Amino acid sequence: MASTDAETLGEKPETPFHDLDHYLAIPRVAGLALSPDGSRLVTTVATLNAKGTEYGTALWELDPAGQKQARRITRSAKGEAGAVFAAGGELYFSSARPDPETPEADPVNALWMLPADGGEARVVLTRAGGVSALLAAKDTGALFVNAAVLSGSTDEDDDGERRKARKDNKVAAILHSGYPVRYWDADLGPAQPRLFAVEPGEEQEPGRPTTVDAAAPLQLRNLTPDAGAGLRDAESVVSPDGKTIYSSFAKPLARADSRSVLVAIDVATGTRKVLLDTQGMSYFPGPVSPDNRTLVVLSESDTTPEAAPQVRLHLLDVSSPAAGAAGAAALTPLAHDWDRWARPAAWLPDGSALLVTADEDGASPVFRISVGGRDTAGRVTRLTADTAAYTDVVAAPDGRTAYALRSSYEFPPEAVRIDLAGGGAVRLPAPAERPQYQGSLERVETTAADGARVPAYLALPEGASAGSPAPLLLWIHGGPLGSWNAWTWRWNPWLLVAQGYAVLLPDPALSTGYGQDYIQRGWGAWGKAPFTDLMAITDAVVQRPDIDETRTAAMGGSFGGYMANWVAGQTDRFKAIVTHASLWALDQFGPTTDAAQYWLKEMTAQMALENSPHLHVENISTPMLVIHGDKDYRVPIGEGLRLWYELLSKSRLAADENGDTEHRFLYFPDENHWILQPQHAKVWYGVVEHFLARNLLDKDLPVPAELGL
Repeated sequence: MASTDAETLGEKPETPFHDLDHYLAIPRVAGLALSPDGSRLVTTVATLNAKGTEYGTALWELDPAGQKQARRITRSAKGEAGAVFAAGGELYFSSARPDPETPEADPVNALWMLPADGGEARVVLTRAGGVSALLAAKDTGALFVNAAVLSGSTDEDDDGERRKARKDNKVAAILHSGYPVRYWDADLGPAQPRLFAVEPGEEQEPGRPTTVDAAAPLQLRNLTPDAGAGLRDAESVVSPDGKTIYSSFAKPLARADSRSVLVAIDVATGTRKVLLDTQGMSYFPGPVSPDNRTLVVLSESDTTPEAAPQVRLHLLDVSSPAAGAAGAAALTPLAHDWDRWARPAAWLPDGSALLVTADEDGASPVFRISVGGRDTAGRVTRLTADTAAYTDVVAAPDGRTAYALRSSYEFPPEAVRIDLAGGGAVRLPAPAERPQYQGSLERVETTAADGARVPAYLALPEGASAGSPAPLLLWIHGGPLGSWNAWTWRWNPWLLVAQGYAVLLPDPALSTGYGQDYIQRGWGAWGKAPFTDLMAITDAVVQRPDIDETRTAAMGGSFGGYMANWVAGQTDRFKAIVTHASLWALDQFGPTTDAAQYWLKEMTAQMALENSPHLHVENISTPMLVIHGDKDYRVPIGEGLRLWYELLSKSRLAADENGDTEHRFLYFPDENHWILQPQHAKVWYGVVEHFLARNLLDKDLPVPAELGL
């Protein structure tokens, strides 16, 4: 394992990546909220508890000017998250920590508020089912929450009684009448999400003496009582004036299919109006312009076995009562000649441009798309020139600055200030220092047989040279519509680099950031261009004198796990293969995944068979480490179970007469598509290091002691 004798002796490891306990203890930053006046910036920081078994979250305030040190502003055992500033500067967040005024009550994820001028946080709203996402109107005091309601409930009191009855009677059963029934790792139902307006309630005892900070309790007004399952996994935004909420809305279709339409919800009346509903297309809302007149819309076309999805930006005039009546015809294309999949982030305060992010050649920069002006409308300008990935972009009210979280393979997410005039980003004083690693990172590439460029990152250990070449690990990303361009806690190359391995992170066909044609190259043919691209970049890298061609392994998770399985059945060039949460039998996977309606559009039955790794199990002569979580609904556990059985019964390394095999199966009964619990992440990395050392280095590293072996 990465834990060394130095830890036992109480010595500091060379880097956090030389010791799994130190690695897991690195604080993790997520989310960003900016106050309306631009003076306060808040993020969420997760830190490991003393037992090393879970992460607790807290809110931290950052200095937008970059002069003051970051400071923690909340602290509790249950943690806080989902920070949102109201127009008056109050900071709202959600937390399940006990309310000091009602300590006897069962804690739920309640709505808390920190006053704008400081003081203790207090509960302003609590309900039996808790609250989740928060929305605040930028220009008014309007506040909204997304919260789950049992579908048969008539009001909040009835909902609480129904929940209590289920809990008291220990009933977990769910009766379904539609599809889907689960999502990633969550069983859907019987509760369904609703959007509520948060409004002042009535004083319970008018005239009773109290302190000057006393306020009437808040109450919820259900804006979407008849939404059914329409708001499950929906994306919602609120207009700056707080009068309208725009949201994606799931529309059920025949044969258990569905797509997302775009709706507008009038806050005053709760009336819901469909703005965009087009066959073969899903719509999602982006931010609303500062003058409340224009909505950014992201469209995504349905996939077909022949065509990858098209993701595009549009503008929709929502200023007139007839807005949306013309459907898709009312949309104004925005930067459709730009061959990237943009993610809208924020308007500039004067409404002249939109800030977006998009995958771009191993990065995910911030771009500005001009909106106003006949000659400049749709013009795209890259604002950040570094090879980093940006998220959570917010624009300052002066229009000259933006803030974002930035990460790369050189550092985890950190808050930065972006100069919108000259470009460039400056790191703000952070809650924790950057973790230092040993080694180097290079950008490499090769040319595929069809002439396409195949790029990759290569992380090299210190000391790799012609005299001491490093063993190579080929890491294949998931998705497959994604890119190796941002820091990852689950697949972090520096842990393996610290053990002396070189790690290759390629973007083969189907990867984003290289244009629509690059995605289309591998569409519906996973075993062709994506596979040959991976082999081509591996061929190129092993020619380097600092890489040991005789000691290589392939690893991947999700789609990357699928590809690892495919590689295993197509070549014996690797000494070991690690496959995590992987697709094995595509005919079986299609109807059992949580989103079968999406998958079954992507490949015909014949295409699925042509690309299914399970048909090549008899060719597998490479030791494989299979990893799967039982709560994985995206790639159900049946894939891992069938893979494991067929490796032991049909592969060239099948179990012998004594039941022995070179293959291994690491099973997590209570994990999902990802390994989220820190003690299990430690086991994951420990077993992977053991398996690789055994097969590539001829070393017998111990497996984690927690396995009891």
